[in-house]
This record gives sequence, structure tokens and C-alpha cells, in this order.
Amino acid sequence: MGYHLARRGLPFVILDASHRIGDAWRHRWDSLRLFTPARYDGLAGMPFPATGHTFPSKDEMADYLERYARHFRLPVRTGVKVDGLSRHGDGFLVTAGSQRITADNVVVAMSNYQKPFTPAFARELDPHIVQLHSKDYRGPAQLQPGGVLLVGAGNSGADIAMEVAATHDTWLSGRDVGHVPFRIEGLAARLIMLRLVLGVLFHRVLTVATPIGRKARPKILSQGGPLIRIKPRDLAAAGVKRVPRTAGVRDGLPVLEDGRVLDVKNVIWCTGFHHGFSWI
Repeated sequence: MGYHLARRGLPFVILDASHRIGDAWRHRWDSLRLFTPARYDGLAGMPFPATGHTFPSKDEMADYLERYARHFRLPVRTGVKVDGLSRHGDGFLVTAGSQRITADNVVVAMSNYQKPFTPAFARELDPHIVQLHSKDYRGPAQLQPGGVLLVGAGNSGADIAMEVAATHDTWLSGRDVGHVPFRIEGLAARLIMLRLVLGVLFHRVLTVATPIGRKARPKILSQGGPLIRIKPRDLAAAGVKRVPRTAGVRDGLPVLEDGRVLDVKNVIWCTGFHHGFSWI
């Protein structure tokens, strides 16, 4: 958005709560890589600086955003957390702590992924169990000896499960979200991924402009997309045990939907984030 506003010579400012551009990516878990190839990860006017079929790390993405803003001299104010947005005359009033900014137009470019969601029963778990949300997970070193339960079987849960299974007994809890039925790494798979899946399916079919895209949208928003890189057989080979949804707590331990109680020492909540906001 800033790139296009600058090209039109319009006055604007970009507010970012982080202290450094790209920190929203830097603060994810250490081994995270993007699920889309570099060819599709660049912004307007500046391709992503990597081989098109590779999958950038989260730090590479963060550094790219920082370079992008610097290259186009975008007026980004970091360390400014917007806490209010209201109508003000014919325009808007933006508040950020003691700061007040008026504007004729406001673009809310933040994602919904701001405040981690955990179920209310999480507070009933034994206090000796280490609890982390995927937003705060960095690596296995944060975990104590003993079993690990990952709650949420989407891409984040599967990725983290594969990593922690190397050092801990690991259970992955949640509904089956499905998976992409081919490998996205390897020459033949890359051609399918780039030309068919991304080039046709995601860019032309699964959009709000088509009936099939509008029909699929509620499920994708509520349940997440299918597993991209990891397949069910990969989880099984790594020793990850698939179990039903986590439904509550009994005697300080997590209880599954089928009534089983898991005696684990760590729980990682891969349960997503609160959606939406109610500013205006």
C-alpha cells in the first residue's frame, strides 16, 4: 500500500507497533519457513531475492520487508501501537498512547493474528505443566523433560510437532484438516505447485470472485487450510501420535474428546488467534 501511495505522490504514514520492521516474522519459532515459494513472496516493485522455488525462512522474510521499506523510503514509524480508531469530523482520529493523528483516510493493514487464543480451560492445567502458545514458541529448549501435547493440528501444530518429536514423546491433537496430496519440494512438485496450485487454483479459482471460492472461504477461515509440506505419514514416521481434539481438563491434566487423559509435562497451544476488532 505504501509503495502505491508513494508512486502517486500522496502524503501518508505507516504505523508499526514493532520496534523493527519485520519483527512480526522474526518473533515466530526459529525453524519456521514460509509455505509459499519465494516467487510469490515479493511485494510490488521488488522481487523476493531468492531462487523462485525455494521456501524462505521467517528471518529472510523479515529482512526483506525491512529492505523493501528502506529501498522505497517508506515513512514507517516503528514502536507506535495504535489503540484506538474513531470518526473525527469528515475523517478519522487515530490514537496511539498519548499520540493523536488525524487523517482523511485510514487503511487497516494489520492481520487478525495479533492476540493468541487459548481455551478457557487452559488455566485449569497443573501449574507444573509448561504451557506455550505457538506465538511464543521458539524451540524445544523451552520445554521440560516429558511428553508434549500440541493442541491444534494445522500447519503450525504439524510443523512444531515434527520438531519436538525428535526429543520428546509427542501427541498432536485436533481435527484432520487434510493435506496437499503431493510433495511441494522436488522439481516435478514445484512445477505443479507454481503453475497449477498457486497460478490457477489459488489465484483464479479460490477467490471471493468465484462461487467455489466463496463457498470454501468460511471453512478455511474457521478451520485453517490443509497441511502444505508435512504429510500424515511424515508425522507417523517421526513418532508423532495423532489424537482427537482436546476437550478439557481433569485433575490438572488435558482430557481428549474420547475421554482419554494425557499425562504430559508440556502443552503447546496451536489454536490460532482472536479475530477481528471493534474500534470504529
